[in-house]
Amino acid sequence: MNLLPSGVCFYLSVAICWLTSRVDGSWWYMGTLGSQVMCDNIPGLINKQRQLCRQHPKVMQAIGAGIKDWIGECQHQFQNHRWNCNTMAREHNLFGRLLLRSSREAAFVHAISSAGVVHTLSRACSQGELQSCSCDPTKKGSSRDAKGMFDWGGCSDHVEHAMRFSQSFIDAKERKERDARALMNLHNNRAGRKAVKRFMSLECKCHGVSGSCSVRTCWLALADFRRTGNHLRRRYNGAVQVAMNQYGTGFTTAQRHFKRPSKNDLVYFEDSPDYCIRDQESGSVGTGGRVCNRTSRAVDSCEVMCCGRGYDTTRVSRTTKCECKFHWCCAVHCRDCNQEMDVHTCKAQT
Repeated sequence: MNLLPSGVCFYLSVAICWLTSRVDGSWWYMGTLGSQVMCDNIPGLINKQRQLCRQHPKVMQAIGAGIKDWIGECQHQFQNHRWNCNTMAREHNLFGRLLLRSSREAAFVHAISSAGVVHTLSRACSQGELQSCSCDPTKKGSSRDAKGMFDWGGCSDHVEHAMRFSQSFIDAKERKERDARALMNLHNNRAGRKAVKRFMSLECKCHGVSGSCSVRTCWLALADFRRTGNHLRRRYNGAVQVAMNQYGTGFTTAQRHFKRPSKNDLVYFEDSPDYCIRDQESGSVGTGGRVCNRTSRAVDSCEVMCCGRGYDTTRVSRTTKCECKFHWCCAVHCRDCNQEMDVHTCKAQT
């Protein structure tokens, strides 16, 4: 029986998070090392992660190369928002003090990064880039779908292998800590992995006389990572604020009318800062200098983006291709046209 009101549990959980918080995600630093991944020089890795790094250098290089992809997806999803998934080059975890706060932004970063590793490794396996894995070996023989029987063929993306390695490597630090923030990260890491698998689809090739589909050869393929990003962005919008349960083993909702989080939901403990002003403690870089849309009524509007501080307007000239014509055969010729346009940027805080 819970002897404390849910609100008290929530604030106790927040206190626990702050007391036990630390800069997470040190493996993200691999993206700055390029192909020269040196396991002993990546800050913040625990022994198990370093061991896996030494045992699988090619896998680590693939993960490091793929970091730019999930960061790019994160920045795409939030490009018109006050928080735009900005990275900090001098921070070994790439996101600075933002991750010290158990916010929904931290939840999204953990989910999208975990998903990114699964997607990157699955593709690397099926494309023959890694000796430790290849196509999914379980997809053999025949099977059936809504259209009838088919034979497994081609190269199915080995997402299960990627999920197992991702879980073993990324979750190792959280499983060692086992504090409130670690449980939050573990939950969101898993939600990210599951999101990649959610969008795998069956692709088939028909065989038969005159293009008939009397025989089909099929394989399971990953969807474009944009679908995973869109899905996790929706989960971010509906993220559930939680508190630790009285046993310290799981979550309960921070308020009674909130829904209980599923394994696919993102969870967080603390409210986000407004990201309007630069604040070193919260990791906010502010919105000063950000481009805004003067005519918009959405989150990219100058009113919302600039947080009421106003904006500056600059007249700029841009060169674009125009009056393009197709010439037989086979070229397109365009003119360079200069276009004058206004660019609006948020005023800096005073």
